[in-house]
Amino acid sequence: MTENPVVALARAYHFAASAHVDQRRKGVAAEPYINHLTEVAELVAKATRGTDPEIIIAAVLHDTVEDTETSLAGVEAAFGERVRGLVAEVTDDKSLPKQTRKDLQIEHAPHASRGAQIIKMADKISNLRALAASPPAGWAEERKVEYVLWARRVVEGCRSANDWLAGEFDAAAAALEGRAVLLGEL
Repeated sequence: MTENPVVALARAYHFAASAHVDQRRKGVAAEPYINHLTEVAELVAKATRGTDPEIIIAAVLHDTVEDTETSLAGVEAAFGERVRGLVAEVTDDKSLPKQTRKDLQIEHAPHASRGAQIIKMADKISNLRALAASPPAGWAEERKVEYVLWARRVVEGCRSANDWLAGEFDAAAAALEGRAVLLGEL
C-alpha cells in the first residue's frame, strides 16, 4: 500500500458509510449499519494489533459488495487487489438460496486466508453481540440459538487464525446460550 494507511482507512470508512447510508441493522433498535462495520473493524484492528491496515480496511468494507451496489472491481479500484481479495473471500453470493450460502460459509471458512478468517470471526462476534443487545423483532430464543450454533460451525473452521478473537466469540456465544438455558430454550 503506497497511500498513507490512516488516510486509506479514513477513505474506507467514508466509502462504506456512503454505500450503506440508508441501511439499518435488523434489530429492534435499528442502529445505523455503519455501527456494525466499525465494530468489525475495531475487532480486527485489536486482533492484528493494527499491524495490517489492509485487513482492517477490508473489515470496514466486508459487506459492501454483498449488501450494496458496490462491485469487487470498485473495491479494487479504490483500495487495491489485496483488499478486493479479502472482501471477495467473505462475500456471500446473494443469488444462492440462504441455506446454501450458510452451508458455504461453513465449508469455506477453513480454506480462507488468515485475513479473511479474522474478518469472518469479527463479523460473527459483532452479529452475536447485536443479537444479544437488540434482536430482530419476532426472533424467538430458539432462532437465536440456531444462529449461535451455525455461527459456531463457521468459526470452528477459522478460530485458529486468532486466539483472542476465538475467545471473544466464545464469550459472545456463551452469553446468548446461557440466556437461552435460563429461559428453558436449550
